Amino acid sequence: MNDSVDEATLVEEAKNSPEAFGLLYERYIDRIYSYVYYRTGNHHDAEDLTAKVFHQALKHIPRYENRGAPFSSWLYRIAHNLVANWHRDRSRRQVVPLDQVTLVAPGGNDSAFEHAARSERRDKLLEAIRRLPADRQQLLILKFVERLPNAQIGQIMGRTEGAIKSLYHRTLVSLRDDLAGQLN
Repeated sequence: MNDSVDEATLVEEAKNSPEAFGLLYERYIDRIYSYVYYRTGNHHDAEDLTAKVFHQALKHIPRYENRGAPFSSWLYRIAHNLVANWHRDRSRRQVVPLDQVTLVAPGGNDSAFEHAARSERRDKLLEAIRRLPADRQQLLILKFVERLPNAQIGQIMGRTEGAIKSLYHRTLVSLRDDLAGQLN
């Protein structure tokens, strides 16, 4: 088996073959870890939860049914549920450390003033994002960090594509209003 095997075939083979599941693991480990890390903000917890995602996937893959969505949607859904349980068990407010994400790439020829101004704008945006409800933070991570299409985000979040578009619009309006309120 190699990387050229299509996903559906590989998933079917993984139901009976640890080697095939290992290939799925290699394909998706970095993406799932990244998602979990952005939801937890802690490398140690992200590693533990990512391991649990793949442990659950291995345990339940015999019952997996291809419903037309990418296999990664199923993995993201497992990750979402584990992260939600992790936060609930710790009963603390979800904070997504989006300051690890470079939203504005610094240019090589910018003045110190321009760099400071960009940094201040980025910090204000990150503060506004952290004030959003968890589902809106999750949406922004899936859209801008993972770069997933709305349809797949909907599958992961258990919503229709239309509901994701609407939530995305409301999230952007909320961020705009929050940031405009800070300037006044």
